[in-house]
Amino acid sequence: MTTKAEALNNANWFTSSYSNDQGGACVEGARLADGSMAVRDSKDPHGPALVFTADAWRSFAAAVGYGEFPDA
Repeated sequence: MTTKAEALNNANWFTSSYSNDQGGACVEGARLADGSMAVRDSKDPHGPALVFTADAWRSFAAAVGYGEFPDA
């Protein structure tokens, strides 16, 4: 999915509940006006963000919830 950078300027970013303040793997997300989800590295807030359609994000979240991804 392609989105304009301006769509991310006003995004309400939140930190993942799995992130910590110890410099670990920190992920931020933002639900965009069209229902899509943006994801970025909190240590690089001006860097790239991945944007997923609402359907793709729901499918991903469901797969995580069902344990379809092995632990690293």
